[in-house]
Amino acid sequence: MTIRALEKVSVGQNGIGAFIMQCKKIDVHYCDYSGSSRGMNSFIKSQLSKFAGSHPQIEFAVSPRPRKHPVLIGHYINGKQKSICVKNMDSLQILKKVELLRDASGEKIKKVNKPITSINESVRGVWSPYHGTGMAV
Repeated sequence: MTIRALEKVSVGQNGIGAFIMQCKKIDVHYCDYSGSSRGMNSFIKSQLSKFAGSHPQIEFAVSPRPRKHPVLIGHYINGKQKSICVKNMDSLQILKKVELLRDASGEKIKKVNKPITSINESVRGVWSPYHGTGMAV
């Protein structure tokens, strides 16, 4: 009788495989008359079309909100939303905030206790100089 190894289908782990953009939609809210929306209006006129053209996988919705501060709202595939108020910012600062929403995952920021996270635990355990018999000095 021969011994056969168990066959296992490889499972993508730790981000290996196809890249999926986490941000699916960005809402752009602005006011036509408010002074705090001056930077947002210039961003919409000059840079939004170029940014949206270079990222066709993200849906952009532009809508006016009279008498309100300008806001960017990112919608993510996990169902979460992130909103950023961009009042009194110029168009380059708003572009940085849109890139921040694009690159975010939608999850809340959480504290990392261990510097390395892995699905598989260490086989050997954590080394300590107090383990074992020790060296004779």
